[in-house]
Amino acid sequence: MKKKVLILGLMSLVFADVHAVGNYWPLDSLRARAVSNNKSLLMEEQNKVAAHYTHKSAKTNFLPKVSATGAYMYTSRELSLLSDDQKHKLSNIGTGLSALVPDLAPMSAHLNSAGQGLVDALHTDTRNAGVVAVTLTQPLYMGGKIRAYNKITEYAEQASGTMYDKTLQDIIVEVDDAYWNLVALHSKKKLAEGYKTLVDKLESDVEQLVKEGMATKSDLLSVKVKVNEAGVALIQVNNGIELSRMNLCRICGLDMDEPIEVEDNIDNNTQTAEAIGNGELVNQAADNLMQQAESNRKELQALYLKNKIYDEKIKLARAEYLPKLVLMGGYLASNPSVFNSFEHRFKGMWNVGVTLNVPILTWGDRSYKVKAAKAEACMHRYETEEVREKIELQVNQCRQKLQESLERYQTTVRSVDEAEENLRYANHGMKEGVVTLSNVMEAQTAWLKAKSEWVNAQVDVRLANLYLRKAIGAIDTHL
Repeated sequence: MKKKVLILGLMSLVFADVHAVGNYWPLDSLRARAVSNNKSLLMEEQNKVAAHYTHKSAKTNFLPKVSATGAYMYTSRELSLLSDDQKHKLSNIGTGLSALVPDLAPMSAHLNSAGQGLVDALHTDTRNAGVVAVTLTQPLYMGGKIRAYNKITEYAEQASGTMYDKTLQDIIVEVDDAYWNLVALHSKKKLAEGYKTLVDKLESDVEQLVKEGMATKSDLLSVKVKVNEAGVALIQVNNGIELSRMNLCRICGLDMDEPIEVEDNIDNNTQTAEAIGNGELVNQAADNLMQQAESNRKELQALYLKNKIYDEKIKLARAEYLPKLVLMGGYLASNPSVFNSFEHRFKGMWNVGVTLNVPILTWGDRSYKVKAAKAEACMHRYETEEVREKIELQVNQCRQKLQESLERYQTTVRSVDEAEENLRYANHGMKEGVVTLSNVMEAQTAWLKAKSEWVNAQVDVRLANLYLRKAIGAIDTHL
């Protein structure tokens, strides 16, 4: 998985270097940069890795466990099987017997030596003791606890994958939103520059009319006010572009000083077809959209998996009721050993057996745990239903917003046509002397407003389509 992320990051950087020629960044390149640099996505990736290895760890509970234990102990006194009086009597047994039976006097030395040998043989010397044990443990039946825990970790791994996909979708939506807002601002900059050209030309024309005595000084001052307003509007648009550019750099992990020129633009020739294409989801029934959301939304998928996790937790709590059977085997060696009297060498023995634990009385503790687990599972199902209802509301709201943005776009198209026609008539009328200067300035202002609303409506259609696709979980994450 780490290799996949690294390869994706390297590919995105290569893709960016190839396509960002002259500071022009296509949308796909910005998405790739954002995916490779987003910290939230990197954290979700590590969460997936952790869940994967937790699941692998849970699987090992089915297998036998082998452990080795070693211990050494030094004590200040040793264990003694004979008392001091017994040691003395055994060491002098020949002398004692010869006193009772004089005929045994010649054998007293041999008997004393035999008694001393017995004392030495029973000498333990446990001041230095060592133990080595190798143990094998194989669960045979644990009340279903191992199986339930394995299922929990499996569902948790799947849930981490769905949350990774959700984060990836969120990043793509965030990049697209920032990108198209930047595209809109660049289009508004062109409008502001076009408007500035119009009022500059009008100022020049009015200055000429003032010289010819066909316009007053007041008319010229009114035009100069409009020229200043156009300059302020252009400054505001440039500031907006700079802020949007920095926001896009932040999302994509670029330096704040990185110059970004958007590759897309908004023009009269292609936008109508694109707007209609972006509004195709409106034609689908709300029920159909909701079905897509239920099958595609990562949040719902994660919640369904968590419902299964809570079901397994009920089984986990119920397993406390059931007996547990374990097979055990091993090898135990000690020094000193006692298998052939006391010897200062490691000797051991094999052992094998089973242990059975049957719960009898816990004063209702297990029953309470099962009821608590059932309550948590029920609570989580209510949460799932609540999220589903909110998603249904979100889908309907996004669909309605897309419908509204399409209608508004169609209205702005008509408004632009009317504003351009009105401006054309105003300019022509001023040349003929039948239209006042104020009417021309009003026509120019109306043209700028109509074009600005037209740009906003185009971007709104794109973003409304984007957020509706996000609501139904249809964001394409293939970069």
